[in-house]
Amino acid sequence: MEPIIPNKADLDPIVLASRDEISALQLERMKWSLTHAYENSPFYKARFDEAGVHPSDLKTLADLAKFPFTCKDDLRKSYPFGMFAVPREKLARIHASSGTTGKPTVVGYTRNDIDTWATLVARCIQAAGGRPGDIMHNAYGYGLFTGGLGAHYGAEKLGCTVVPISGGMTERQVSLINDFKPRIIMVTPSYMLSILDEFHRQGLDPRECSLEVGIFGAEPWTNAMRLEIEQAFDMHAVDIYGLSEVMGPGVANECVETKDGLHIWEDHFYPEIINPETGEVLPDGEEGELVFTTLTKEGLPIIRYRTRDLTRLLPGTARSMRRMAKVTGRSDDMIILRGVNVFPTQIEEQILKCDGLAAHFKIELNKSGRMDNMTVHVECQPQSTDDASRQRAAKELAHHIKSIIGISTHINVAQPGTLRSEGKAQRIVDNRPKQ
Repeated sequence: MEPIIPNKADLDPIVLASRDEISALQLERMKWSLTHAYENSPFYKARFDEAGVHPSDLKTLADLAKFPFTCKDDLRKSYPFGMFAVPREKLARIHASSGTTGKPTVVGYTRNDIDTWATLVARCIQAAGGRPGDIMHNAYGYGLFTGGLGAHYGAEKLGCTVVPISGGMTERQVSLINDFKPRIIMVTPSYMLSILDEFHRQGLDPRECSLEVGIFGAEPWTNAMRLEIEQAFDMHAVDIYGLSEVMGPGVANECVETKDGLHIWEDHFYPEIINPETGEVLPDGEEGELVFTTLTKEGLPIIRYRTRDLTRLLPGTARSMRRMAKVTGRSDDMIILRGVNVFPTQIEEQILKCDGLAAHFKIELNKSGRMDNMTVHVECQPQSTDDASRQRAAKELAHHIKSIIGISTHINVAQPGTLRSEGKAQRIVDNRPKQ
């Protein structure tokens, strides 16, 4: 795996600007965004008035803490178009969540928003080592999900050739990678492991394929999974971050030359870290819940959006803009099991220590009497399908989880191919009675 060092002369100058320059631009754009939201979104006018704040109260970036938070439930209650700040006919595109847990969240983009989005995703691909003329294999899902079209427009903006295969059809994914020889792939990390399994099933060496850069997002993943993918494909694996409520993919990205956290494109998004219990703004370096305010969005400006993602803000390295550490979990994804806080990424880390297990897993929670119980369903590796190997792997995983995380679990080692995902992996199934 050869190192990739992007040419800094090709970068947007703002990503290398001084902190003072970045902060001055943020303040100017934040004043515009708050005013735009207040004057054009009935939702935000009512919310600001209720909190007793006005856009003119923002004199410094720290004054943003005076303004109220926005959460996902606000978008659900405003379904479908209640939070937009432009007339519906000014929207160029609408995306929406799946709505599996209630009303879907609907987001909209003006033509300027679409162009900004494409520019920022292009910036992400460039940070990952992509170049104009590269072939990009896009295995993110197309449709109402923002991943597929977000990646597609960004790659085209950079000057790449896009293969819009979307998710699924894993056998065909491998065939087209071999035939079209893309240099870049964009996909969820869990589905990349399914593609890896298909390479092996077809008797192909993934290290011999053309892929040099993988840009993985839409779900939390660990550095252990990064190492597994990089070694399996002899490629660079970098993290991309985004969420539809704020824009879509492209809010932040790792730089391939450092891989030390995701640089947030702070000229368009202002990040805060808060205590998830109190809402208090925390200093850089402390872990808490990530909050975003959009600085340039026209169709759906978002003020202090609580992402529920847990991370830290760190100084810039390869770019001047601050980094967010890898997301360790979500405040609403945290499992409290017999008084112990557990995140799916912690389970994944223990699975990857076991040679006989693959990183396809699901956590099932049940209640037996007054006790909560956890079962970890995990796939075995193809060479470890016999009963003795699966029992050894189950015992090893249970030991790691008990000694490192501090909880006892039931382990079900399933056959290969039974738990994998073609999109975002569903990690938790909670069968416990609702209170």
